[in-house]
Amino acid sequence: MNYEDIRRHFESSPPPKEVKWTEWAYISDTQLFLKSCYIGIRNFNGPADRCPAWWHLKEFYILMKKISPPAASAEENILEGSALEENAHRQNAGETSHA
Repeated sequence: MNYEDIRRHFESSPPPKEVKWTEWAYISDTQLFLKSCYIGIRNFNGPADRCPAWWHLKEFYILMKKISPPAASAEENILEGSALEENAHRQNAGETSHA
């Protein structure tokens, strides 16, 4: 996995705005953090495995994978949300037809 793969991952499923990484590391703007990592990696002259920005990006990606809910749960939440919206729409439609 390279930084472009991780970048595409975060573009399709963005992390929360704020993340407490460790006791001493708190990210108050994850998009700014990611942007900084991408710039640092692009501007680094040398092997990627020696780039501190790459280490940070990779560790952040691993952390987000650990704390994010499984994909199946996210799909279930979407389906549940759609069912709730559909029921609400039916109820609203029923109320307006009686009026």
